[in-house]
Amino acid sequence: MVQPLKYLKETPSQTAGPYVHIGLAPGAAGFGIYEQELGWDIAGPNAKGERIRVEGVVVDGTGSPIKDVMLETWQANSAGVYAHPEQAVEVEEGFRGWGRVITDFETGEWAFDTIKPGQVEGRNGQMMAPHINLWIVARGINVGLNTRIYFEDEEEANGIDPVINLIEWERRRETLIAKRDARDGQIVYRFDIKLQGDNETVFFDI
Repeated sequence: MVQPLKYLKETPSQTAGPYVHIGLAPGAAGFGIYEQELGWDIAGPNAKGERIRVEGVVVDGTGSPIKDVMLETWQANSAGVYAHPEQAVEVEEGFRGWGRVITDFETGEWAFDTIKPGQVEGRNGQMMAPHINLWIVARGINVGLNTRIYFEDEEEANGIDPVINLIEWERRRETLIAKRDARDGQIVYRFDIKLQGDNETVFFDI
Protein backbone atom coordinates (compact mmCIF):
# COMPACT_ATOMS: atom_id res chain seq x y z
CA MET A 1 0.00 0.00 0.00
CA VAL A 2 1.33 3.40 -0.98
CA GLN A 3 1.58 5.74 1.99
CA PRO A 4 0.10 9.22 1.76
CA LEU A 5 2.76 11.81 0.95
CA LYS A 6 2.61 13.43 4.39
CA TYR A 7 3.83 10.17 5.99
CA LEU A 8 6.84 9.68 3.73
CA LYS A 9 10.26 10.44 5.18
CA GLU A 10 12.78 12.63 3.45
CA THR A 11 15.24 10.74 1.27
CA PRO A 12 18.74 10.78 2.81
CA SER A 13 21.19 13.15 1.12
CA GLN A 14 24.84 12.53 0.40
CA THR A 15 27.78 14.22 -1.20
CA ALA A 16 29.03 13.40 -4.69
CA GLY A 17 30.32 9.85 -4.43
CA PRO A 18 33.03 7.84 -6.13
CA TYR A 19 30.82 7.06 -9.13
CA VAL A 20 30.31 10.67 -10.21
CA HIS A 21 33.03 10.34 -12.87
CA ILE A 22 31.55 7.16 -14.33
CA GLY A 23 28.21 8.89 -14.84
CA LEU A 24 29.38 12.35 -15.86
CA ALA A 25 32.90 11.91 -17.26
CA PRO A 26 33.20 8.19 -18.04
CA GLY A 27 36.18 8.53 -20.37
CA ALA A 28 38.35 9.89 -17.57
CA ALA A 29 37.27 6.96 -15.42
CA GLY A 30 38.35 4.47 -18.08
CA PHE A 31 34.97 3.76 -19.68
CA GLY A 32 34.73 4.36 -23.44
CA ILE A 33 30.99 5.02 -23.53
CA TYR A 34 30.90 8.13 -25.70
CA GLU A 35 32.77 9.02 -28.86
CA GLN A 36 33.10 12.54 -27.47
CA GLU A 37 32.38 13.35 -23.85
CA LEU A 38 29.65 15.87 -23.20
CA GLY A 39 30.91 19.26 -22.15
CA TRP A 40 34.54 19.06 -23.24
CA ASP A 41 34.15 21.31 -26.31
CA ILE A 42 33.15 24.72 -24.94
CA ALA A 43 33.79 27.19 -27.75
CA GLY A 44 33.94 25.10 -30.92
CA PRO A 45 36.17 25.82 -33.92
CA ASN A 46 34.22 28.82 -35.26
CA ALA A 47 34.13 31.01 -32.16
CA LYS A 48 35.65 34.47 -32.57
CA GLY A 49 37.89 36.07 -29.99
CA GLU A 50 41.04 35.28 -28.07
CA ARG A 51 41.74 31.60 -27.48
CA ILE A 52 42.72 30.95 -23.86
CA ARG A 53 43.43 28.14 -21.46
CA VAL A 54 42.18 28.28 -17.87
CA GLU A 55 43.80 26.04 -15.29
CA GLY A 56 44.05 25.60 -11.55
CA VAL A 57 43.63 23.32 -8.58
CA VAL A 58 40.99 22.98 -5.87
CA VAL A 59 42.45 22.83 -2.36
CA ASP A 60 40.95 22.18 1.06
CA GLY A 61 41.49 24.15 4.26
CA THR A 62 44.94 22.65 4.79
CA GLY A 63 46.09 23.52 1.26
CA SER A 64 45.95 19.92 0.01
CA PRO A 65 44.70 19.36 -3.56
CA ILE A 66 41.33 17.63 -3.88
CA LYS A 67 41.59 15.02 -6.63
CA ASP A 68 38.00 14.00 -7.32
CA VAL A 69 36.43 17.34 -8.24
CA MET A 70 34.12 18.01 -11.16
CA LEU A 71 33.69 21.54 -12.48
CA GLU A 72 31.00 22.76 -14.83
CA THR A 73 31.54 26.04 -16.61
CA TRP A 74 29.33 28.33 -18.63
CA GLN A 75 30.09 31.61 -20.35
CA ALA A 76 29.18 34.10 -23.06
CA ASN A 77 31.00 34.35 -26.36
CA SER A 78 33.43 37.17 -27.16
CA ALA A 79 30.49 39.47 -27.98
CA GLY A 80 28.91 38.87 -24.57
CA VAL A 81 26.15 36.60 -25.89
CA TYR A 82 25.16 33.29 -24.28
CA ALA A 83 24.21 30.23 -26.33
CA HIS A 84 20.58 30.46 -25.30
CA PRO A 85 17.49 30.21 -27.54
CA GLU A 86 16.07 33.43 -26.11
CA GLN A 87 19.10 35.49 -27.06
CA ALA A 88 18.31 37.94 -29.85
CA VAL A 89 21.72 37.49 -31.49
CA GLU A 90 22.89 34.08 -32.62
CA VAL A 91 26.25 32.80 -31.45
CA GLU A 92 28.79 31.15 -33.73
CA GLU A 93 27.99 27.66 -35.00
CA GLY A 94 29.30 25.08 -32.55
CA PHE A 95 29.64 27.50 -29.63
CA ARG A 96 28.12 25.84 -26.58
CA GLY A 97 29.41 28.14 -23.88
CA TRP A 98 29.15 25.24 -21.44
CA GLY A 99 31.74 22.74 -20.39
CA ARG A 100 32.57 20.02 -17.89
CA VAL A 101 36.02 19.02 -16.66
CA ILE A 102 37.40 16.95 -13.81
CA THR A 103 40.61 17.17 -11.86
CA ASP A 104 43.56 14.94 -12.61
CA PHE A 105 43.38 11.92 -10.30
CA GLU A 106 47.09 12.18 -9.48
CA THR A 107 47.80 15.91 -9.22
CA GLY A 108 44.40 17.51 -8.64
CA GLU A 109 45.00 19.93 -11.52
CA TRP A 110 42.17 20.87 -13.86
CA ALA A 111 42.15 22.84 -17.12
CA PHE A 112 39.96 23.73 -20.06
CA ASP A 113 40.38 25.55 -23.38
CA THR A 114 37.91 28.17 -24.54
CA ILE A 115 37.69 31.76 -25.81
CA LYS A 116 37.80 34.78 -23.56
CA PRO A 117 34.21 35.99 -23.04
CA GLY A 118 33.07 39.56 -23.61
CA GLN A 119 31.18 41.88 -21.30
CA VAL A 120 27.62 40.77 -20.56
CA GLU A 121 24.62 42.98 -19.94
CA GLY A 122 23.15 42.22 -16.53
CA ARG A 123 20.11 43.41 -14.63
CA ASN A 124 18.95 46.98 -15.20
CA GLY A 125 21.26 47.25 -18.18
CA GLN A 126 24.41 47.18 -16.05
CA MET A 127 27.42 45.75 -17.83
CA MET A 128 29.26 42.89 -16.14
CA ALA A 129 32.97 42.38 -16.66
CA PRO A 130 34.07 39.39 -18.76
CA HIS A 131 33.74 36.31 -16.59
CA ILE A 132 33.25 32.54 -16.58
CA ASN A 133 30.79 30.91 -14.18
CA LEU A 134 31.85 27.78 -12.31
CA TRP A 135 29.89 25.10 -10.44
CA ILE A 136 31.99 22.75 -8.30
CA VAL A 137 31.12 19.36 -6.81
CA ALA A 138 33.19 16.73 -5.01
CA ARG A 139 33.05 14.31 -2.13
CA GLY A 140 32.62 16.30 1.06
CA ILE A 141 30.56 19.03 -0.63
CA ASN A 142 26.89 18.69 0.24
CA VAL A 143 25.68 21.42 -2.13
CA GLY A 144 27.46 22.41 -5.33
CA LEU A 145 29.52 25.60 -4.99
CA ASN A 146 29.09 28.50 -7.39
CA THR A 147 31.80 31.02 -8.16
CA ARG A 148 33.12 33.17 -11.01
CA ILE A 149 36.39 33.61 -12.84
CA TYR A 150 37.29 37.21 -13.68
CA PHE A 151 40.46 38.27 -15.54
CA GLU A 152 43.25 40.42 -14.13
CA ASP A 153 43.80 42.26 -17.43
CA GLU A 154 40.19 43.55 -17.36
CA GLU A 155 40.87 45.95 -14.51
CA GLU A 156 38.61 48.74 -15.77
CA ALA A 157 35.64 46.44 -16.39
CA ASN A 158 36.21 44.65 -13.08
CA GLY A 159 36.16 47.99 -11.28
CA ILE A 160 32.53 48.64 -12.26
CA ASP A 161 31.24 45.07 -12.25
CA PRO A 162 28.09 44.96 -10.07
CA VAL A 163 28.82 41.48 -8.70
CA ILE A 164 32.43 42.09 -7.70
CA ASN A 165 31.40 45.33 -6.04
CA LEU A 166 29.02 43.43 -3.75
CA ILE A 167 32.14 42.06 -2.04
CA GLU A 168 33.26 44.53 0.59
CA TRP A 169 36.89 43.58 1.08
CA GLU A 170 39.49 43.95 -1.67
CA ARG A 171 41.33 40.85 -0.46
CA ARG A 172 38.18 38.78 -0.91
CA ARG A 173 37.61 40.16 -4.40
CA GLU A 174 41.08 39.00 -5.38
CA THR A 175 40.01 35.37 -4.91
CA LEU A 176 37.88 35.75 -8.08
CA ILE A 177 40.67 37.11 -10.30
CA ALA A 178 42.55 34.76 -12.63
CA LYS A 179 46.20 35.61 -13.28
CA ARG A 180 47.32 35.94 -16.91
CA ASP A 181 50.45 34.34 -18.32
CA ALA A 182 51.77 33.05 -21.64
CA ARG A 183 53.17 29.58 -22.26
CA ASP A 184 54.35 28.13 -25.56
CA GLY A 185 52.51 30.83 -27.49
CA GLN A 186 49.22 30.27 -25.63
CA ILE A 187 47.48 32.62 -23.21
CA VAL A 188 46.96 30.87 -19.86
CA TYR A 189 44.93 32.09 -16.90
CA ARG A 190 45.61 30.59 -13.46
CA PHE A 191 42.65 30.26 -11.10
CA ASP A 192 43.14 28.23 -7.93
CA ILE A 193 40.10 27.56 -5.74
CA LYS A 194 40.34 27.35 -1.97
CA LEU A 195 37.37 25.80 -0.19
CA GLN A 196 38.16 26.87 3.38
CA GLY A 197 40.53 28.92 5.51
CA ASP A 198 42.50 32.08 4.78
CA ASN A 199 41.82 33.50 1.33
CA GLU A 200 38.85 31.19 0.84
CA THR A 201 37.39 31.67 -2.62
CA VAL A 202 34.19 33.72 -2.74
CA PHE A 203 31.18 31.49 -3.41
CA PHE A 204 27.74 32.75 -4.38
CA ASP A 205 24.35 31.67 -3.10
CA ILE A 206 22.29 31.47 -6.29
